[in-house]
Amino acid sequence: MSDEQLKDTPEQAQFRADARAWLAENTPEPPTVRLPQSPLEIMTHEQLDYLQAWQKAAYDAGLVGCDYPVEVGGGGRDNCQRIANEEMLRARTPFFPNVIGLGMAAPTVFYHAQEELKQRLLPALFSGEDIWCQGFSEPGAGSDLANVQTFAERKGDKWVINGHKVWTSLAHFAEWMILLLRTDKSVKHDGLSYFVVPIKSALGKGVTVSPLIKITGETGFNEVIFDNLEVDDSYRLDELGKGWQVAMTTLLHERGAGELVTPRSGGMKSESTHNTNSHALVDLARRTERSSGTAADDPLIRDRIMQQLIREQGLADNNRRSRVPDLQDHPMRLALQNKLLMSEVAQDSAGLAMDIEGAAASLYLGDGQAPDGGQWPMAYMNSFGFTIAAGTSEVQRNILGERVLGMAKSK
Repeated sequence: MSDEQLKDTPEQAQFRADARAWLAENTPEPPTVRLPQSPLEIMTHEQLDYLQAWQKAAYDAGLVGCDYPVEVGGGGRDNCQRIANEEMLRARTPFFPNVIGLGMAAPTVFYHAQEELKQRLLPALFSGEDIWCQGFSEPGAGSDLANVQTFAERKGDKWVINGHKVWTSLAHFAEWMILLLRTDKSVKHDGLSYFVVPIKSALGKGVTVSPLIKITGETGFNEVIFDNLEVDDSYRLDELGKGWQVAMTTLLHERGAGELVTPRSGGMKSESTHNTNSHALVDLARRTERSSGTAADDPLIRDRIMQQLIREQGLADNNRRSRVPDLQDHPMRLALQNKLLMSEVAQDSAGLAMDIEGAAASLYLGDGQAPDGGQWPMAYMNSFGFTIAAGTSEVQRNILGERVLGMAKSK
């Protein structure tokens, strides 16, 4: 019996058994199209259709939204999303496409929206029918998020929105956007408000979505232009001027708070995804031939892999610690630590894989001679986005130092 099973309540143990049995029978066959390494890089409708069908099946089986109330489309269970995530990871299922919806929009809507709006939006979010994106970053407001300038002007019971959002993952498929904007230009933080906006239905009628092509050739990023888009006041979350507080709910969950279904919760081991942990590095090193033996015979490579294994074990122990309330001395510590360390461990793992491959790391995705189909170089290039998203590593360290450890603020 695993450590997880030993800690389950009787209800959770039954849920785990049911989830494991269902996954054994219903994990989908590998797709006929190449999938991206994360849901944030979905580019084609064929990729999206495959992943949406999987999310819908998992939702119907009770593996998504487990801990949310039944009234808003959830499973009404107690701490079972964690178990569903563990079992999906164990079964190596595909990831879900609606990662922003599940990981950021759902908790924000649940904690801050009116009841009618929750009941309207959350079921289709959980099932994956409605894809969500996040409208936070702007050309002049990245790490300084409170400086956003997208502006909404009141017009009766409507708001007219004008502005420019950038680095907007999944906007090309999204029905809905969580949107931080300014409703008062005279103050900074208190001039922000938070809306949910139906952008797909407004394409060409106040919303323009344009792809941003990365060095990898992927087009998961977009820029979104608002040009006199009218939205109803009922789409505003919480009170006027409370957008910064609402955004903190979003960011806390984006940085790893809560048991939510995220790209880290699963990943099919196939040509379409690649496991970037130390065990995969060991396998790669053993297969990579050098002039004398393999890369695994190099003591420096073995030492670096071992360092990664130690860091991964520390992250796993930190996650277990997060389930014990008495071990949590600050509500932000573990979420911020996990976001910071997971993104940097993933980047270092991919960088180490590049060093193991040597010259072969220059071969692009799909090259017949590229080790593992070129997935490691792709993972390395994409890893920099995760050390920037949800606040750069430097921002995370500042917050941990100032707000968690009580150190003097940086100037």
